[in-house]
Amino acid sequence: MASVKDGWRGRFFEDFEEGDIYKHPLGRTVATTDNIWFTLLTQNTAPVHFDHHYASQTEFGKPLVDSTFTVALVTGQSVTDISQNVFANLGWDEIKLPAPVFEGDTIYSESRVLEKRESKSRENVGIVAVETIGYNQNGTVVITFKRTIMVYKRGHSPGMSRPEPKIK
Repeated sequence: MASVKDGWRGRFFEDFEEGDIYKHPLGRTVATTDNIWFTLLTQNTAPVHFDHHYASQTEFGKPLVDSTFTVALVTGQSVTDISQNVFANLGWDEIKLPAPVFEGDTIYSESRVLEKRESKSRENVGIVAVETIGYNQNGTVVITFKRTIMVYKRGHSPGMSRPEPKIK
């Protein structure tokens, strides 16, 4: 008889150790549609992101992916390892974009735990700081940032129980 096993539920405050490195499991290829939609969704009017003719006349010769998309993508890639059990994001610091991202690039990421400490204001959470890097299919680093989160301690996250399916 098969047994039911819980899926990955992310790390809680107690699971983080300074110096640990998490290689986030999913890469993501950036499509033209991603870049255009995100640019227009955020009302970024810089034509280098969505006007291929304009972008062809720049030194890059093609559209640049909106850098805020890169921040969002790499942050999202880290959620399963870093902030699945987040109470709140406290900040992104020192965002650097050392190389451009182009449509068709595949982005991967990893994070290193910089520090962790108890929260001074809440007993049910702790504070964790990480440094995250994103890199493309060639290993070229395209983004780095530090992120600080307030994360639940084990047993304090809401929504840990869920209904069972009603199978007839």
